[in-house]
Amino acid sequence: MNGKSALGVLLVIVGVIAVLNFVGIHFGAIFGFLLPFILIGLGIVGWMNSKKWIGGILIVIGGMMVLGKLGGVVLLLLAIGLIVAGVSLFKKDKRRAY
Repeated sequence: MNGKSALGVLLVIVGVIAVLNFVGIHFGAIFGFLLPFILIGLGIVGWMNSKKWIGGILIVIGGMMVLGKLGGVVLLLLAIGLIVAGVSLFKKDKRRAY
């Protein structure tokens, strides 16, 4: 696909989304969740095509957006890890000398 075809497809997709939004079908939440993964995917494609700077920047931006969206899950996993580490300190063998 050349540049004109890709631009044409992009314009059609944006137009369809605008018309659906006008009709009352909203995709904001879906795109808000998918955008970080799209950026990471584009970053990986850029990285593989020897565009290391652009690919790296897109991967970092997408990663920060994913952490922002999944911050609650990351915090929950951190809390579970801290609980497991604390319990393991209680269960250590008392006979061991350091």
